[in-house]
Amino acid sequence: MGTFTTLIHPITPRIVNTHDAFDGVDYLPLSLIQPRYRVVLAGKCFFHIEETSTGRVRGFRTDHNEACYLARYLERSAGTQQ
Repeated sequence: MGTFTTLIHPITPRIVNTHDAFDGVDYLPLSLIQPRYRVVLAGKCFFHIEETSTGRVRGFRTDHNEACYLARYLERSAGTQQ
């Protein structure tokens, strides 16, 4: 049987750009990487598009591809609204 070692320090996702760091920070916070909307299976062939920060349902579709398209559309339109 194999042995497994545990990590001493947890790994955090980073987007590193060594050529263009602003204010000495070379990674984005995790909150900027996570999507605002996610597609969740809500029944047989039924999908909810949930807002990740509040858990509220912002839309629904019966096709997974259409649900993903709506989530991407909401993500893009939320980025343009201030």
